Amino acid sequence: MTTARRTRRRTATVAAAFMAAVGSLLVTAAPARAEVKSTCGTYICVATAYQGRDYVQDITVTTRDGLAGTLRAFVGDYRGSRANVSRWRFVVNQEIREYPRLAVCGGLDRGGRVVENHCVMIP
Repeated sequence: MTTARRTRRRTATVAAAFMAAVGSLLVTAAPARAEVKSTCGTYICVATAYQGRDYVQDITVTTRDGLAGTLRAFVGDYRGSRANVSRWRFVVNQEIREYPRLAVCGGLDRGGRVVENHCVMIP
């Protein structure tokens, strides 16, 4: 009788582990058709991965001089937390409806002042 319980318990454990692995693959699966668009301003470069014209996956903001600053990202009602580095990827994963075009923006602050805000326009 204890052997049957152990077998059932092992089977249940293996099944649960398998389902967890499949679930994590579904969550982290690559998007079907992600496009990337980027542009640079005087002090920062902003790149975004998006699908269609409404779904923004992420925003990457990079300083052109390689020096750290407070980087920001914003699009629609999304306001990314600030990061005091020279490069940062803000994960958005939201559908944002703005017409006629969607502006995906990044910003750089240094010394408590806004140095630059720069936007990528998604058609």
